[in-house]
Amino acid sequence: MKTRRKLILEDGTEYTGYSFGSPGEKLLELVFNTSMVGYQEIISDPSYTDQAVVMTYPIIGNYGINADDNETYVPSIGALIVRDYNDEPSNFRCISTLSDHMEKYDIAGLYGIDTRALTRKIREYGSCKAFITGAGEENVPEDKYPDKQNLRTDQVKRVSTGKIREYKCEPGRERFHVVAVDCGIKHNIIRSLNSFGCRVTLVPYDTDIDTVESYHPDGIFLSNGPGDPTDVPETIDLVRKLHGRYPIFGICLGHQILALSYGARTYKLKFGHRGGNHPVKDLKSGRVDITSQNHSYAVDDKSMEGTGLIATHLNLLDNTIEGIEHESDPSFGIQYHPESAPGPEDSIYLFERFIGLMSGGKDNA
Repeated sequence: MKTRRKLILEDGTEYTGYSFGSPGEKLLELVFNTSMVGYQEIISDPSYTDQAVVMTYPIIGNYGINADDNETYVPSIGALIVRDYNDEPSNFRCISTLSDHMEKYDIAGLYGIDTRALTRKIREYGSCKAFITGAGEENVPEDKYPDKQNLRTDQVKRVSTGKIREYKCEPGRERFHVVAVDCGIKHNIIRSLNSFGCRVTLVPYDTDIDTVESYHPDGIFLSNGPGDPTDVPETIDLVRKLHGRYPIFGICLGHQILALSYGARTYKLKFGHRGGNHPVKDLKSGRVDITSQNHSYAVDDKSMEGTGLIATHLNLLDNTIEGIEHESDPSFGIQYHPESAPGPEDSIYLFERFIGLMSGGKDNA
């Protein structure tokens, strides 16, 4: 039997559909994702913490959930909103339905609404606060409307590792030791670093420089993660102290933190970049990659003047900065996800560039 559920936007607009996943109610940031596949990786990506993600592809749930494709141990996404939900998956790897998996991790689900209209609204008016009600809720108290509530700003603190962890390569393959600062890292980033011969020591977002240097790393990696990069001044300060001392590679939130540590600024995009089909141009080679993206913030190109930072990559859809490097320090950042999961693998070569910096060689990207 279908249970009705309501979505209330910050401007008072309401959408009514049906419930799947967890029956709870939440205040979330409403965003959309244009990927056609990969919903398991999307709901398990810590960068979606406290967000309600509208999937523009209409049919979701048809291949269920498997044991291999999670990007974190405990998903922290708030909700998934889809046009048609399939609760009878067919896939040889399937171990549970999407709804059962979402209920296990307290992820709300809403289906049966016009997601095309909802996506157009987000594109026109921007990402906004939204309140998804508990199953069957009809009369919502006025103080629960999204315009009366504030979103949390401690997402990185909640998803970062609580203790230092080690991830080793296959025996005989280790070439480098990387300290990865965890702001909400995806498993496939660690797997990618391991595949390139990097043993990874994962440390919390607020680790001090003495702890980092005690590991005598060959390089520093700054992970992806949720929220506004200015909400983690501890990480920005750490990175500032590491300038010029080690090769540094930042992805997504890590890219933004790297820019802030050199004195540049970031700003919030109207509706962000989320999907697996964003064309990005390498300004050095002219190469264009199709990239996987998930972020709300971007680096302000005008603010990079006098910081030593240089733009290296550009988004061809809106001309926003997608890559930076420092003119003298061995530091660079990429706004998108070269490790994919989900998405294209055009940009995996950027890990090779990091390897080149750690080996003391020239940029081989």
